[in-house]
Amino acid sequence: MATLITLSPWILVLRGVVGILFGLIAFLMPGVTLFVLTTLFGAYVLIDGVISLVTAVQSARHGQPWGHYLLEGLACLAAAAVTMIWPAITLTTLVYIIAAWAVVTGVFEIVAAVRLRRVIRGEWLLILAGVASILFGCAMFAAPVIGAVVLAWWIGAYAFVFGILLLSLGFRMRRLSATMLTPHHA
Repeated sequence: MATLITLSPWILVLRGVVGILFGLIAFLMPGVTLFVLTTLFGAYVLIDGVISLVTAVQSARHGQPWGHYLLEGLACLAAAAVTMIWPAITLTTLVYIIAAWAVVTGVFEIVAAVRLRRVIRGEWLLILAGVASILFGCAMFAAPVIGAVVLAWWIGAYAFVFGILLLSLGFRMRRLSATMLTPHHA
């Protein structure tokens, strides 16, 4: 039985493109102020959260597992709300918010991959994206008092790699969806 991800690979492609664009902006503009960095992060997790919630609703409509998408979306929206409500937040607090968000998101990405492993090939890309999120979060927890430039580079590198992994998985799922929908002639 096909899952929602195999039916709608554009969701992964969209998340990947958003991650790559955010990563490039953060990496190429490391001198941005904390306020701008905070706003960029808040916008990124807000968009990612909305996409995860849409995925949860669509998964539920198709009778597919949806709880992990709902929890991931809520975690993203919570991180976005805290970030937007307190834009003058200190760098250390921002680091902890980003670190917690990355770890939680990584766990949910791995959960999604494990649940999909019987249905799709290439779930290792989603697992790798989850592991990258967790490692990024742990690195942020380990070094909370870093400069804004280094923080921008870390976030940019993480978002870029995460985006590439999701984009790759999305294109792989698109090809899989195309082969599943194409009638085979004997």
